[in-house]
Amino acid sequence: MSQLQFDAGRARSLEAVYLTPDVVAQRARVLDLVGASVGERILDIGVGPGLLAYDLARLVGERGSVAGVDPSSAMIEAAALRVRDLPHATMHVGDARALPFDDGAFDAAVSTQVYEYVDDMPRALDELRRVLAPRGRALILDTDWRSIVWHSSDAARMERVLECWDDHLFDPHLPARLGPMLRKAGFTVRWVEILPMLAPRWQPTSYPGGMFGLIHAYVREHGDRFGLDPDEIASWYEDQLDLIRRDEFFFSVNRYIFVADR
Repeated sequence: MSQLQFDAGRARSLEAVYLTPDVVAQRARVLDLVGASVGERILDIGVGPGLLAYDLARLVGERGSVAGVDPSSAMIEAAALRVRDLPHATMHVGDARALPFDDGAFDAAVSTQVYEYVDDMPRALDELRRVLAPRGRALILDTDWRSIVWHSSDAARMERVLECWDDHLFDPHLPARLGPMLRKAGFTVRWVEILPMLAPRWQPTSYPGGMFGLIHAYVREHGDRFGLDPDEIASWYEDQLDLIRRDEFFFSVNRYIFVADR
């Protein structure tokens, strides 16, 4: 696989996707399910540009605390800038498989679109359980890319494009296995729901609109390993633009939210 490297440029692109209305709505649902209370200690694993951490810090207030951790220094810089006026929110470079926090340090933890990148999920979930206090809770959100429905004039070519995109993840189908993994790690799974990212028509300021550009860039860089030459990638891209012009664009993929108790 060839994981995405979140340098400053890619971090800005991802942040733009996170600010689209559909992802803002996703964040609101995550906040609702986490149920953060004043005074709680909350960990954001894979904090990214810090949008969720900022909201959590405002919910727990100065009597509480929020810690964000991410392996990307560019993401941590962006997150630290976002929470600069909230001294009870701290950002740390770190790894989900070796969290830099004490045992039982948090009342709750959230991880959105992170664990599908992790190559050792048993270890990551053991770490998650370790840093949670007794009766602490965790919310995990990840995508199963088998659920994608993306209209194309050439289905076989689209399949190769998506196969290439899957390669940037350690597990593009994690949600199907996440429940048993959580139970084996000692969690009680309390709630599971689907959160669809749906665009029945083209909308540039949307999750699909942003992902179109990110996927195109990734496939241009790595497509040769999946039998995609530059001309074929260009044809795929032009086909999508043509579908947009004809008002025939369609994109849908499912994300899955798991809420579990320690």
